[in-house]
Amino acid sequence: MTILFFSRLFYPHIGGVEKHVFEISKRLIKKGHKVIVITENYQSLSVIDNVEGIKIIRINAGHEGSLKKFTVWFNLIKYFKLIKSADIIHCHDIFFWYLPFRCILPFKKNYTTFHGYEGNNIPNKQSIFMHKLAEKLSYGNICIGGFYKKWYGTNPTYISFGAVEEQLIENGKKIKKPNKDIMFLGRLENETGFMKYLKTLKRINLKLDVFGEGSLEKEARKYVKDNGLRVNFKGFLGNATDYIPEYKYVFTSRYLGILEAMALKRPVFAEYGNKVKKDYLQMTPFAKYISISKNSTEIIKEFNAYKINNSNINLDKAYDWVKDKNWEGMVNIYSKLWKF
Repeated sequence: MTILFFSRLFYPHIGGVEKHVFEISKRLIKKGHKVIVITENYQSLSVIDNVEGIKIIRINAGHEGSLKKFTVWFNLIKYFKLIKSADIIHCHDIFFWYLPFRCILPFKKNYTTFHGYEGNNIPNKQSIFMHKLAEKLSYGNICIGGFYKKWYGTNPTYISFGAVEEQLIENGKKIKKPNKDIMFLGRLENETGFMKYLKTLKRINLKLDVFGEGSLEKEARKYVKDNGLRVNFKGFLGNATDYIPEYKYVFTSRYLGILEAMALKRPVFAEYGNKVKKDYLQMTPFAKYISISKNSTEIIKEFNAYKINNSNINLDKAYDWVKDKNWEGMVNIYSKLWKF
């Protein structure tokens, strides 16, 4: 089978969606399938590439704005024969990339995975419409999260909350004594609550190592300097997960980071800044095993409660939930969706 994925960003770019597509692609190839990923050429990389058997086609997607979709469609036309010949078309969020071809090829099997939500905002009418359109014009979909029906009206074929590497789960059986304080895992953006996490340090007086980059870095560095906080900015590291066992606590609020911390039996302190992100976190099977807070005051309260064993955080139950959520299981969900 030839499987064609559309993903806005992909390897070597680092991110949750990118890792999701990369991990399932590797395993599909091992099962004998051919996998091709069409993605943005975000750094003037090779247009055609091959990584671990995955064929990568990078297109010029143009600049953000209302005309971007036309640039994307124009640059996809040259790959029409490839799109037509693929056995499976699967869009990761960006269904609009495939929209014109869906009209031209109405009987081509196409599917969608919805990952997360848009930034730090409540979904607007356009976003809701695009989700519904993608759902209606797809042969089936996977929703990463249980909040889609409520916020987007999306009816999921399958619901998942992500996956972790098998070796990570095995490592969780061997508890390593941590020698560092707190790790932040994620982008330095409002949507991840990064500045709220920094504000907690004024009260808990521990050292924070930051694994991530983003638009708030300059503001964050100034805040750290002005308040004399002990923070080390490490940037984006592709192997950031390897460092989780070294830390006593993990600050993160995205599924991938949460699941990885749970697999390694580290307490998770997650933050939400609006109602949709609150549901993103609380409408999960593992919500009762982690800390979920809306501001720095609540994070501090949860942090202090955990230190005196008066918290809902339960490392063993979190591990028991995540231990069978591996990438092979995720591939099985895709196989069931595609019916092969």
